[in-house]
Amino acid sequence: MNQENFLYDNKIPRLFAIACIFWGAVGMLLGVTIAFQLAFPILNFSEYFPYLAFGRLRPVHTNAVIFAFVGNGIFTGVYYALPRLLKTPMWNKGLGKLHFWGWQFIIVCAAVSLMMGLTTGKEYAELEWPIDILITLIWVVFGFNMFATILTRRERHLYVAIWFFIASWVTVAMLHIVNSMEIPVSFMKSYSWYAGVQDALVQWWYGHNAVAFFLTTPYLGLMYYFMPKAADRPVYSYRLSIVHFWSLIFLYIWAGPHHLLYTALPDWAQSLGTAFSIMLILPSWGGMLNGLFTLRGAWDKVREDPILKFMVVAVTCYGMSTFEGPMLALKNVNAISHYSDWTVAHVHIGALGWNGFLTFGMMYWLIPRLYNTNLYSKKLASTHFWIGTLGIIMYAIPMYWSSFRSYFMMKAFTPEGQLQYGFIDVVQTVIPFYVMRAIGGTIYFTGVILMIYNLIKTAKSGSFVESEEASAPALAKEYHAPANSIWHSLIERKPILLLVLSLVVVAIGGLVELVPTFLIKENIPTITSVKPYTPLELQGRDIYIREGCYNCHSQMIRPFRYEVARYGEYSKAGEFVYDHPFQWGSKRTGPDLARIGGKYGDSWHFNHMLEPTSMSPGSIMPSYPFLYKDNIDKASTNSKIHAMRTLGVPYPKGYEAIANDDLAKQAQDITSRLSRDNKIEINPNKEIVALIAYLQRVGKDIKLEVKK
Repeated sequence: MNQENFLYDNKIPRLFAIACIFWGAVGMLLGVTIAFQLAFPILNFSEYFPYLAFGRLRPVHTNAVIFAFVGNGIFTGVYYALPRLLKTPMWNKGLGKLHFWGWQFIIVCAAVSLMMGLTTGKEYAELEWPIDILITLIWVVFGFNMFATILTRRERHLYVAIWFFIASWVTVAMLHIVNSMEIPVSFMKSYSWYAGVQDALVQWWYGHNAVAFFLTTPYLGLMYYFMPKAADRPVYSYRLSIVHFWSLIFLYIWAGPHHLLYTALPDWAQSLGTAFSIMLILPSWGGMLNGLFTLRGAWDKVREDPILKFMVVAVTCYGMSTFEGPMLALKNVNAISHYSDWTVAHVHIGALGWNGFLTFGMMYWLIPRLYNTNLYSKKLASTHFWIGTLGIIMYAIPMYWSSFRSYFMMKAFTPEGQLQYGFIDVVQTVIPFYVMRAIGGTIYFTGVILMIYNLIKTAKSGSFVESEEASAPALAKEYHAPANSIWHSLIERKPILLLVLSLVVVAIGGLVELVPTFLIKENIPTITSVKPYTPLELQGRDIYIREGCYNCHSQMIRPFRYEVARYGEYSKAGEFVYDHPFQWGSKRTGPDLARIGGKYGDSWHFNHMLEPTSMSPGSIMPSYPFLYKDNIDKASTNSKIHAMRTLGVPYPKGYEAIANDDLAKQAQDITSRLSRDNKIEINPNKEIVALIAYLQRVGKDIKLEVKK
């Protein structure tokens, strides 16, 4: 059969590799910054630079690491591996360039908008609706180019890495579209289409599976390609890869509710999340073992090769995280871990170990080949490996220690039945662990800087190979499967069938969990005393979301004795029916606020936001002096009320016309009380007044008694 000559393009993989390394350094530097901000609140600089406060930088950090660092790492691997696995160049170079520059533009828009406080308030999905649309368009460009390449291939069978790329693409598209359903209020402001319990379920169905299908499955594809290449060994087991792939993508999608155990989510949904999370151990460890057993007979090489060292630890961290995750889905374990630093440690074992180390190994393997040279220094790469490993250990151990220490302090009672420790006592005792965590992150970041130096020197020592010549016979029109082939080979020959089956498999779990929660009213019992937010409270809630308060405060009291004694009556599903978006949170660096309304006077909140330590000595919360200078955006009130009524919030028809009148009246009531009772003078148009109104409202609708 005649050979066809073609070229592999290296320019797009190189662009994505450079972007991956650059954004990785930026994201990790931000991580170190906010770690030190938690330990030393003075580093927030919120008095002078509101956009550098922890509440705004934290989502910039998470988005930079997930979508900029890991995202560009995925695209680096796909644009390099896919053509070589299919024996054909990428279908269209122009689409590749559009994908690259479009993705970088999205990253810049994300960073700028989040620092400006333009956020939806939903973790890992904070970006506002125009950016969501842009993400969708660029994702379609990527998918179209990928599938066009697959359909014009010269290799009939699709290698296992490509299965994971296909499933990742279609599932991320589904997750992004469903979770990003929102109603625009203005150019960069929207409200989630879902409310309360439903919003929480959709968000963590998305959030958990963003981890699954953005941070995990595409990286498994990279593992299946780059680890055998680096080891010069075939994948251990083809059949195990089949079981790994289909069982993983089917089970993963069900596990989201384990992020909401002991909350107001219906028990049946919580139980489903727990059951499927436990089952996830089997396919996850099957994939881990398939990766590690690929190195059989190559352990002498592992001892000498820093690239394989990174990959071995990466796969090991994947196994550790995917064992720990199901364990955290057990209710008795989750009671300790949820809202604590344990979750932070768990996430970073995956992010720093699995994603970080696999990316580093891939870059150390790939860059020398793109520049037709050898790695500048294996010794520096080995040094990076040990520095990075030490950084992970120094990061994770203090977080585990902190979580258990804080848990036992939080639930401790005196012999008389009173809580033994105040929340601020717990905060003070974990600050040393926050310092240790920040040091661990700094050590890890130092290793990244070392890698950047090593790779730059590597590139300078060689010459970039823009394209590589290759040849392969055209795909035969007629094909007869070998006699010993198995049933799965049929699916591997049909990429569209593989795409459709992947979508069906991942959609089943989502439909089973989401549809009943939306259609069966008994899942969310109504509470007649729960009323919509007033215009001033709605404006205050938006300020609360803008400043990222949900990053440190939860609004969900679980039915535990120590939580009820500390915060008040446990939370009910019907309380949140007008919350677009929900604000249950995922971490308690500060106390829960579900019953904060009426607990303190207006002046307490006024002084607390201006100087937290004046009301809570030892607090690590930053101050918000700009709230006392900036005016409430009254021009947006009408559109916000209209949007909320469109979402089903029962504001009277035509209420927009008088909404600002009600806002002004309530604001004047608050400022009058501050002046009369506490001699505090403040203009009623200032944002602090709206925030006080919101905080004084939270949780009061079902409270029997309110302290005056």
